Amino acid sequence: MNQQQLRKIEFGVATGIFLLALFSLLGPSFMGDGHIDFRDGFRGKFDRYHQVFDYYLHVVLPLMTKITFVYLFFVYLNFLVVPKFLEKERWITGGLLVLAGVIPLFLALMVANSYRYGYMLGQYQTIRGAHTQFAKMAFLSTIVFVILYVFYYAIKTAYAQYLHRWVIEKILPNKAAREIGVGTILWLATVIITYGNVRYTIFFFGPVMLTIYYFTLYRIFPEFQAGGRKPKLWRDLVILVLLANTVMVIVTAVVLHHIGDMAVILGLLSALVSVVATIPVCWLLFRSRLEQQSTVIGLQKALGRSAADLDFLRTQINPHFLFNALNTLYGTALQEQATRTSEGIQKLGDMMRFMLHDNTLEKIPLDKEVAYLQNYIDLQRLRVMQSPDIKIEVNIDETNCHHEIAPMLLIPFVENAFKHGISLRNRSSIVISLSCNDGEIFFDVYNSVHPKPENDPERNSLGIGLNNVKERLALLYPGSHELSIRQTATGFFVHLTISVKTHTTQ
Repeated sequence: MNQQQLRKIEFGVATGIFLLALFSLLGPSFMGDGHIDFRDGFRGKFDRYHQVFDYYLHVVLPLMTKITFVYLFFVYLNFLVVPKFLEKERWITGGLLVLAGVIPLFLALMVANSYRYGYMLGQYQTIRGAHTQFAKMAFLSTIVFVILYVFYYAIKTAYAQYLHRWVIEKILPNKAAREIGVGTILWLATVIITYGNVRYTIFFFGPVMLTIYYFTLYRIFPEFQAGGRKPKLWRDLVILVLLANTVMVIVTAVVLHHIGDMAVILGLLSALVSVVATIPVCWLLFRSRLEQQSTVIGLQKALGRSAADLDFLRTQINPHFLFNALNTLYGTALQEQATRTSEGIQKLGDMMRFMLHDNTLEKIPLDKEVAYLQNYIDLQRLRVMQSPDIKIEVNIDETNCHHEIAPMLLIPFVENAFKHGISLRNRSSIVISLSCNDGEIFFDVYNSVHPKPENDPERNSLGIGLNNVKERLALLYPGSHELSIRQTATGFFVHLTISVKTHTTQ
């Protein structure tokens, strides 16, 4: 995780806190009946000095102003001034920019204070005295915010240097830690944005439910699944429910002492909900995760087998082509002069280079596969060029063929055509065509068919090459290819369409 990603997370968290603070401020007027009870006597201070009190004018708007300007000051300082100027030791420009952010913050806080503490206009003998007090309060608040940011930056820097790698390597890969962390954040956010009895209930229930969730899914249920006994399971669940709720009753009574009696009622209700709802839901979730893990393991095994099968099929195909090419060169060297032999050797070298390098890749540009095809066909032409009754026609249009394809996918059809379609005693023909559009590759091969002796072991066989390529197509392009093979008394037809765009988006 780089600095840019960390800053995005930091900005998201700061914005989330800002929005929660605004909602917490506006919530009472939205969720209540419009009557706000100030138990601290805040309204009374206005009445004492004969000042008219208005909730929105003296509470909502001033606090909204403070929250908004503090947030904007933090964003301005943390994401602009510090990284672009102060961290690069541009001290003068950075210092002036800090001052440019501090002054609007101070002025906004001073104006907000004049409304928030408007009763001071009656408390002081002169209006100037009251405004002086507003300015002092704003100045102190501004200094506090700057100091708090310095502490925040120091903590952030220490975290980045000493803790970030540990969090990335230890905490984030730990599923339980991630889930409890997210649950805790949601609990705190819900406590902040709710009010009255709803807030107290969520404050109590949140830690209890998180505790039961963690210990059941990651301790109690796994131990039982591994061969534990039911009596131990029930004992652990009872202890967990009683202990979690008892501790939370004590914490609630201490922290929220004014609702101590309510804490006992919440504890009994929480224990009932834990037994009736929370534990059964956790059990269903645990069983669902076991099934998902089993499915994932099965898919991983199947994927491993497919990859192994694919590698094995490739090793079967490559030697077959090499032997064919070597036999062709051997016959040419015996019958013709050295010029043709050297040409054949060069083409064979290109083919071997292709198989040693490009054939190890998952995908290659289609023009490389076509170049391999051309070399193979040229080698075969060297072998049969003295036979006028053998016709080889190649129609390759590479105009729109800018796709990628699995290597050694087309050559088995061509090799099969030469293997079974060439006869030195009969008229023979082979026609090879290839074309493309924006999302598909079209490949056609035709070869003449000649009678084979009864004792030929490959009389009724497609050969190892075609069988392998059919399996490779099923593995590499499932649902994204169409292979049609048809044989008549005089010819053998192969049509292959590969939907490259469809396969890429799947």
